[in-house]
Amino acid sequence: MSHTTPFNNEHTRKISRPDAQQPRDWRIDDLKSIAGRLGIDWRNDGGSHYVFSFPGIDEDVCVPAHRPIKPVYARQFMALCDKVKELQ
Repeated sequence: MSHTTPFNNEHTRKISRPDAQQPRDWRIDDLKSIAGRLGIDWRNDGGSHYVFSFPGIDEDVCVPAHRPIKPVYARQFMALCDKVKELQ
């Protein structure tokens, strides 16, 4: 029986890829999938942006849902994921 961790799938492996510092092909569904696996909350109040947050971390990450997601927003999301992993 294999043990599944949040990092044993295609979407979350992107965080640890060598080219993750320059992500260029990410979509909002990728971020929502990763967020779900790490327990990161996300919300969208009907607009074109998604807000990702985690209890105990003051800085929320606001990401426009345009495709593909610009690298600056992907890097901000990855920084949030790193902070979440430190807390877990």
